[in-house]
Amino acid sequence: MHGNRTLLKAHDRMRPVRLWLYAVAALVALMVVIGGTTRLTGSGLSITEWKPVTGIVPPLSESAWQAEFENYKKIPQYQEINRGMSLSNFKFIYFWEWGHRALGRIIGVVFLFPLLWFAWKGLIDRALGWKLGGLFVLGGLQGAIGWWMVASGLSVRTDVSQYRLAVHLTTACLILAAIVAVAASLEIRSKAIASARIRGTAWALLALTFVQIFLGAIVAKTNAGLTFNTWPLMDGNFIPPVSQLFLLSPWWKNLFENVLTVQFDHRMVAYTLFALAAWHVYDTRDAERPVRFGAMHLFGLIAGQAVLGIVTLLWVAPFTLALLHQLGAVIVLVGATRHLSMLSR
Repeated sequence: MHGNRTLLKAHDRMRPVRLWLYAVAALVALMVVIGGTTRLTGSGLSITEWKPVTGIVPPLSESAWQAEFENYKKIPQYQEINRGMSLSNFKFIYFWEWGHRALGRIIGVVFLFPLLWFAWKGLIDRALGWKLGGLFVLGGLQGAIGWWMVASGLSVRTDVSQYRLAVHLTTACLILAAIVAVAASLEIRSKAIASARIRGTAWALLALTFVQIFLGAIVAKTNAGLTFNTWPLMDGNFIPPVSQLFLLSPWWKNLFENVLTVQFDHRMVAYTLFALAAWHVYDTRDAERPVRFGAMHLFGLIAGQAVLGIVTLLWVAPFTLALLHQLGAVIVLVGATRHLSMLSR
């Protein structure tokens, strides 16, 4: 009884820290969705300079707007795709990119100052401090990765590199998963006992979710979702001919630049995720109730995301469905992270 009272007291003490971390995680999830909106609206290259501090202030006068517009006119995207764009249309795409960058700065502030406050109040021990400090550094690195991505589309290309976009999105999701994992570790409820095999499957589901998110970014950036809009067959085949899957040379380029291969890989990993999640439900049938519930909940999220992906494909990726599909990936990632975090040896 005394042990339970001590645990409850510790729980009440760490509740503000846990709620703060979940609030930051929600902001990171919103950041990912706004990033998807930025891509879908073609806004990502509208700001051609990286100003980590002063960039929080948008143009405030007509002359300032005109200067930003003149900078945009110098890059290939304007010259080859958007030539003749009006200033009002430029303001529309500018504000999406500005909002994306501004939210990144806001997240940094929302993370740092409460962290310092909680540390001053003695709520952050050394182990937790190292984790949170590492997350703050990773968040700063993510800002640099974002500019590295944008820079790929400012001189030669008319858009950003799919390689850099995939790294940028995957890093954002890594930060999100890490925040959720740390927050979950501060919850009072005891972890459910699970076998090494069940925990291994939970790890595999989380890892595959990251792989699928990375592949989803490649699909989005190569517009692979706008081709082969049938299911379950692709161009009349469940598995396309090897000669078409490996059309480009060297072979590895097909994984990132051949739209047939890119979409095929995304489909196959989706099938693997679905099958593994279904097996996980079956494998946990005799486990503790929280383990069974967690496995079923995760399977439901993955199944829903799979259905949404199929509908998005068949309807040729309209704006709203494409954005919902990206949000669905974030929800699956959070679900997989929490499920693993609640399992104990």
